[in-house]
Amino acid sequence: MTPTPRIRRADPSDADRLAVMLHAFNTEFDTETPGAEVLAQRLQVLLAESSTFAVLGGEPAVGVALVTLRSNVWSDGPVALLDEMYVEPEQRGTGIGSAILQHMVEICRELGVAAIEINVDESDAGAMRFYERHGFSGVDPDSGERAFYFYRSLEAGD
Repeated sequence: MTPTPRIRRADPSDADRLAVMLHAFNTEFDTETPGAEVLAQRLQVLLAESSTFAVLGGEPAVGVALVTLRSNVWSDGPVALLDEMYVEPEQRGTGIGSAILQHMVEICRELGVAAIEINVDESDAGAMRFYERHGFSGVDPDSGERAFYFYRSLEAGD
């Protein structure tokens, strides 16, 4: 029987480990990354604020969920955006991702979050199945219409 992995909320001292995992995530999927050092600096600042939190799984950490919170006009509580969810490839399928996601939902409940949003690439059917197994939906609950995510970068040159 596999022991239950340690799941915990990260703090700013975890920024270096989180940065390494997030850099690996983008590298694995051929997505641009500023590098682990830059990510660590940003994460140290963000994790010290109340609008960002992360959940780590494993000791040492082998998975992470990074969440930002924003207020909105439609509910009393904030809306959470699961910015990034990553589990190291050799740890996938062990249940650690599910444990991280469940802990993230518990923290959101404690914080009075009204809804959790997740953006998934259309080609990532595995991620969609994972989130659906955990109660998330890609359709509007009232209308049944598919939900879409639109994006526009405001970085220099875009």
